[in-house]
Amino acid sequence: MADRVKEVAVEEADRLKTLTSDAARSGAYLYPIRGIAYFLSHRSLWKPLTSKLVPTMTLGLGVTTFMFFFTYLPQAAMMAFTSGPLAVISAGLLVLSESSTILTILSKTFLIDDALIDTFDGVLLSKNSTDLVLEGRQIKAGGDPIAKLGKLMKKPFAKFTPKALIRYLMYLPLNFIPVVGTVVFILLQGKRAGPAAHTRYYQLKQWNKAQQEKHIEQYRGAYTGFGVAAVLLELVPLASILFAFTNTVGAALWAADIEKQHITKEGTAPKLREQARNAE
Repeated sequence: MADRVKEVAVEEADRLKTLTSDAARSGAYLYPIRGIAYFLSHRSLWKPLTSKLVPTMTLGLGVTTFMFFFTYLPQAAMMAFTSGPLAVISAGLLVLSESSTILTILSKTFLIDDALIDTFDGVLLSKNSTDLVLEGRQIKAGGDPIAKLGKLMKKPFAKFTPKALIRYLMYLPLNFIPVVGTVVFILLQGKRAGPAAHTRYYQLKQWNKAQQEKHIEQYRGAYTGFGVAAVLLELVPLASILFAFTNTVGAALWAADIEKQHITKEGTAPKLREQARNAE
């Protein structure tokens, strides 16, 4: 039995090592950083955020204050048994992560869902991926990408589900393992967050579940790299909403690059298929 446990542990360690290596080589972890720069340099993309800024910042401050006041000391005391002097830092990171998760759940469910979709589609328009956006919404005449966005025909971003919370709670005890546990926790969160960032892209491509899973598996390392960078940015609760928007910008930039490079050939939009048939 002990040998079997050791074998499984070695296999998981090898998988984690391979995944980390693939993520580093892919360079996809740079897209959240590129998203920040692109967002700051394109003022039209600020509109969806500024329309939701006051309520989300107020919510973030309230959630963070509540969590630190009621949960920091108990968790620091528990982590002192495993982390020793590092418990002060580890508990703080854990509370930040918990606050960020709660804020993300509440804001995406009740406040910023439509604004994130507008941001993603606006970036695609700015990168000349108009045909792709037309698969999910109407496009109007306008002076900037956000002004051109018309009525949504498809709304993909899923709201919070109990499954996501259960998975989060399952991984949470990893933070009681000094340093390594927190790193593994962030890596696992990133592995989930990466593919989720392209939910809108999968829908605009009209991919079914099998096509999505095939694509995600093919770029598992890249998605994990993107997800880890995005999760780290969103660990700061008072700025997590800002980074939720910049991460969305980064995800859209990546989607636009995929389209331009023709990396994915399956699930081509109907309008493009029709154009290809007419050209034959």
